[in-house]
Amino acid sequence: MASLAALSSNLFNGGCLWKYQDELKVSKAGKLRIRVTSMASSSPAQSLQFADGKANKLDKLRIGVLGASGYTGSEIIRLLRNHPHFQITLMTADRKAGQSIESVFPHLVTQDLPNLVAVKDADFSAVDAVFCCLPHGTTQEIIKSLPTNLKVVDLSADFRLQDIAEYEEWYGQPHKATALQKEAVYGLTEISRREIQSARLVANPGCYPTSVQLPLIPLIKSNLIEIRNIIIDSKSGVSGAGRGAKEANLYTEIAEGIHSYGITRHRHVPEIEQGLSEAANSKVTVSFTPHLMPMSRGMQSTIYVEMAPGVTTQDLKDHLGNCYEHEEFVVLLKNKEVPHTRHVRGSNYCLMNVFPDRIPGRAIIISVIDNLVKGASGQALQNLNLMMGIPENLGLGCLPLFP
Repeated sequence: MASLAALSSNLFNGGCLWKYQDELKVSKAGKLRIRVTSMASSSPAQSLQFADGKANKLDKLRIGVLGASGYTGSEIIRLLRNHPHFQITLMTADRKAGQSIESVFPHLVTQDLPNLVAVKDADFSAVDAVFCCLPHGTTQEIIKSLPTNLKVVDLSADFRLQDIAEYEEWYGQPHKATALQKEAVYGLTEISRREIQSARLVANPGCYPTSVQLPLIPLIKSNLIEIRNIIIDSKSGVSGAGRGAKEANLYTEIAEGIHSYGITRHRHVPEIEQGLSEAANSKVTVSFTPHLMPMSRGMQSTIYVEMAPGVTTQDLKDHLGNCYEHEEFVVLLKNKEVPHTRHVRGSNYCLMNVFPDRIPGRAIIISVIDNLVKGASGQALQNLNLMMGIPENLGLGCLPLFP
């Protein structure tokens, strides 16, 4: 039905993004229009066999999922089952070792997947790439011990902060893989696409930082907003707190209310400030308060910014629209449409829009994502696609679930 058409890529100035676009031809009977983001400039080393036309002949690449018994692990599994080139051959979960995945996640009972094993018993000779979905503080030594030929996407916070002293300050322990930290690429896909392509280890961004940096980085790079007085009010579904049993996350503690936490000291603060400071070439400090909401998944960041002199909210919208015009997964809504978390549930999309504040010179930006997909496992898969030199939207075609 569809055949691959021309690929175009160009570099946009003013703090915007690399853009790649493949368009698929559609039959005359259909109205579907599909855009596939792809790689125009992958080097042969990054593209593996795909670059020289062997994609159709290639056996599926073997994927390991470390920490498969958590929420991000199960979401990786769900997404990978729709991927044409990736096959799960290894899954670890130390406390669930020896069990089948359906005994941990009954919704996966229809899938033919390997049993869970302990990390120490894993055979990494049988995998080509790894998603590491282990808790913060546990991944450094594990990733350090992996074969160096493996591509790795780490979903923990262990390689996100470039300054290891800052890591120790915010996470309460020294970094145990400082050489690897220097090698790691921060994987905010739409912002760092070229660097991700050539990376061996990608530090997948946190969910809050993803929802915040996607709208703010282009605006800061183009000097459209002031870097002072940025206020971020973020709200997340309870799955953002992980699957571990915690009293504060019990239904009776979370339901019928809003739960503020990590006030002034949330661990995503240095990650957000690191990205914004790099965009500004100057130190940026933000006010950030997260909240847990009585829902399973979803995330909204409401961001209050002061515009540069002479700049209007329409200028902000125009710039974000230009930056993300050809991006498949980042969408600027039209006119006064308000982004809602229910409109991205289960998908890899980020919806955003800009509104004028009642206070002159200020604007309000609303950004929504699914915290488990674009905020974690979906972006991780997007990054591994890039690292392997294949179209970055493969396995990510799930439309949002509604209602």
